[in-house]
Amino acid sequence: MIACHNGVVRGTSRDGKPVSILEIDVDLNKVEMVINEMRSKKGIAAVEAHIFPGIRKVGEDVMLVVVAGDFRENVFKTLEETVNKLKETVVHKKER
Repeated sequence: MIACHNGVVRGTSRDGKPVSILEIDVDLNKVEMVINEMRSKKGIAAVEAHIFPGIRKVGEDVMLVVVAGDFRENVFKTLEETVNKLKETVVHKKER
């Protein structure tokens, strides 16, 4: 089973304020650490991620994550955990 996440810049923030651009900084060393940790999860065959650093406009890709594994329960759980961990520990963003 393969599942993916494609995060894009939204036109509004979570609190409803308009957003025109998103400024993204990425700690590449931490990206590798998170991916390697997720690859060791039960039933997971592969995890890949790409985060687009710099300035991104509304509608542009921010983060792509793909997880492959044996069963959907393992794949979906690992995909969600990977995205959350990357957003919390690796990606620093500023909405403008």
